[in-house]
Amino acid sequence: MNRTTERWFAVVAVAVLVASGAAVAAGPTQARSGANVAFDPPVPDEYSFDEPAAPGRATVDGRSFDSVQEAVDSAEPGDTVRLRGRFDEDVVVNASNLTLVSEPGQLALIDGTATGDVLTLNGENVTVRRVWVRNSGFDPAGNDAGIWVNGTGARIVDSRVTAITFGIWIDGVDGVVIENNTIVGRESVRPLSYRGNGIQVWKTEDSLIADNRITDVRDGVYFSWASNVTARNNAMWDLRYGVHYMYSDDCRLANNTAFDNDVGYALMLSENIRVANNTAVNNTGTSGHGILLKRIDHSVVEGNEVVANGNGLYVFNSVNNTIAGNLVLENRVGIYLTAGSVDERVYGNSFINNGRAVRALVGELATWNASDRGNYWSDARRSDVDHDGVNEIRHRPAGLVDYLVYQHPQATVFASSPAFDALRRAESAFPVIDAPGVVDYHPLADPPHDDWRRYYARNRR
Repeated sequence: MNRTTERWFAVVAVAVLVASGAAVAAGPTQARSGANVAFDPPVPDEYSFDEPAAPGRATVDGRSFDSVQEAVDSAEPGDTVRLRGRFDEDVVVNASNLTLVSEPGQLALIDGTATGDVLTLNGENVTVRRVWVRNSGFDPAGNDAGIWVNGTGARIVDSRVTAITFGIWIDGVDGVVIENNTIVGRESVRPLSYRGNGIQVWKTEDSLIADNRITDVRDGVYFSWASNVTARNNAMWDLRYGVHYMYSDDCRLANNTAFDNDVGYALMLSENIRVANNTAVNNTGTSGHGILLKRIDHSVVEGNEVVANGNGLYVFNSVNNTIAGNLVLENRVGIYLTAGSVDERVYGNSFINNGRAVRALVGELATWNASDRGNYWSDARRSDVDHDGVNEIRHRPAGLVDYLVYQHPQATVFASSPAFDALRRAESAFPVIDAPGVVDYHPLADPPHDDWRRYYARNRR
């Protein structure tokens, strides 16, 4: 593309402005994405653990051992193995219905041999409570893990898993609960692709991943061929992907927090996923998405707060999804739509102070509103004459310019030019132009999210 082409676009913009009968006022100046956002997540110092100094002692049914392995080998189903101090060993639990728990006031440490898995749970219904597991092998190809779960109904709660490749691996068994644990990988291992995942959920049904804190691994929670698994209230930071779905249907992701990652939540090749009330902040790495949908169908993304990411939402080759009630704030691009993702229901969202609200590289027109109520756009003209909360003038967050760039990628260099900006403004107000892109026929006059300003609270003090 050359100057002649750019002049042609400028002529088109001027013609549209003249035809509309009046110059269209520009929307409010956009803030630089993420520049003003304050975010202080309540996460622990991942390296502040006090190591027990005393030699390890395990007791079961009145008998005492200096080895966890000897204690579990001597235990009967239903027994509780109580731990205190430090044990230098790898442990395999073959019996079912056992509980491994630190004595009150203790956090016993099982320090592995840096080869393979530290703690392997082969028996069914084994509970690990308030135990520190550390120092797995270093081989991601061999799936070296802190805790390897090979028994149905395992429960791992209130524990710490550190200095590991994979943190906790659920290996094709169901009904597992992983709750209120801190999982820390090896910060020194670079690049991130050489690490394992914090929690690996493989071929699992009806399991729960809740209230965990995960950092310094590759992906926080990785789903592969899982179904009916709920992940809620987890915090994940300094990772590649906070949560990563592959080939996993009918799962629920709720009330999690992912920040300072490459991608907050990466959903791929799955169906019937419900993504509700999560927070994605400052995910600005190489990919830089708050929520990524890649070949995701028949799913719901609602009530999430997507703030100060590269792309707030990135929707690729995904159809028949609902994207509703989300706060999309201060991202470089609020929502990036591409690869035929036009069959979506998008309404009740607040698009506020994004560098660009929408980028749509699609060949069709997508209508974003639910019956008579659409979305709030901070860069739209306010025109609520009848005071019903809905503007009378439609809003075109992405249209002809995006389509021209889609058809002619070399035009990207002019995407921020005055000519293209004029064309965008005219297109939003002049209803004759219905090029491929996105239109909201019933934009909201006010944002549905009343508390979005709290992300700026620090800067006002």
